[in-house]
Amino acid sequence: MAAADNPRDLALSVPDSPPSAPSAPTESARRPEPEPERGRVRAFLELVKIEHSVFALPFAFLSALTAMQVNGGHVRWWDLLLITVAMVGARTFAMAANRILDRRIDARNPRTANRELVTGAVSVRTAWTGAAVAVVVFLAAAALLNPLCLVLAPLAVVPLVVYPYAKRFTNWPHAILGIAQAVGPVGAWLAVTGTLDGSWPAWLLGAAVGLWIGGFDLIYACQDSEVDREIGVHSVPARYGRRFALHASTVAHVVTFALFIWFGGLIGLGWLWWIGLALTAVAFGYQHLVVTPTDLSKVNRAFFTANGFVGIALFVFALLDLVIRLDLRA
Repeated sequence: MAAADNPRDLALSVPDSPPSAPSAPTESARRPEPEPERGRVRAFLELVKIEHSVFALPFAFLSALTAMQVNGGHVRWWDLLLITVAMVGARTFAMAANRILDRRIDARNPRTANRELVTGAVSVRTAWTGAAVAVVVFLAAAALLNPLCLVLAPLAVVPLVVYPYAKRFTNWPHAILGIAQAVGPVGAWLAVTGTLDGSWPAWLLGAAVGLWIGGFDLIYACQDSEVDREIGVHSVPARYGRRFALHASTVAHVVTFALFIWFGGLIGLGWLWWIGLALTAVAFGYQHLVVTPTDLSKVNRAFFTANGFVGIALFVFALLDLVIRLDLRA
């Protein structure tokens, strides 16, 4: 879910009027020739940025492997496969729903006016079909994991559905995104153990991930602050300004780092984790140095480089530490 997607893909109901942004594509440009089935599938995968699923997985895997380490010390490969399927399914549903519900706002924003649902490269019907398939895949994977996962799976979908509408009623939609992202590590722990007993490490990790992504969303939203004010979209940068949003993001990431420290100490991770955490501190610092209230040109670099590095670095170093103690036999 999200760690690693464009986190400002929100939704707001607006009239079906033509796009007002001067740079929005023309009507003819938005109606390409129909593509064959393979082309529609490829366009849908581009719509949801399926390749970015890799960014959402590291902290779910970290939570799952931690649960395995404290519950017998054996890697359960089948569970890891099902967690992967569930995470990709949930993230795909969330991205597709966001794109669908946000398509008219995207058309009015020059930065997003070339997205697939705006240009017509993907039809709304195709997008809804893909979203439905994705949520069914998510629920099926939850059912195969354990009964409690299946019972609680609809609750995990709730923030994914609420999030697209958050900017209709709050200046802090970034908090809803954080809650949606926090579900991943907690769900992965539940997938392995079948219970929430003793799950404090997962809650800590989930809170850290939620603050991390929510904090970056504050940075990402700065790109659209002026357009958001013009069309009535709520966000922290639109309401309080870019400088305030960037300061709030810094606070969120300081707390995130503290929670990562707490998590590592709680489960007794060794020196490899602390090396990964030191590298993470560098990535956080870089992210906040290259983006300023007057220069947002490096926001995408901060997103793809710094955020991608944080998830992968922490997972790799934690994995190396856990491998020392885990039995890799199924």
